[in-house]
Amino acid sequence: MMADKEAKTELELITQTEKQKKAQRSRSVALALALTAFVLIVYIGTWVKLGPGVLVRPM
Repeated sequence: MMADKEAKTELELITQTEKQKKAQRSRSVALALALTAFVLIVYIGTWVKLGPGVLVRPM
């Protein structure tokens, strides 16, 4: 039990260097851009598949 508490305390005390923070931020930005690109591809692909007639359908 005591070893678990000590391990948690050690993990909480770890701080990142500026280089690590910059690398993590770069990865986060790259992931955000990749997800945005994926969503846009799916969105545009859906519109292409449905065609322009989707807007003139009766409700």
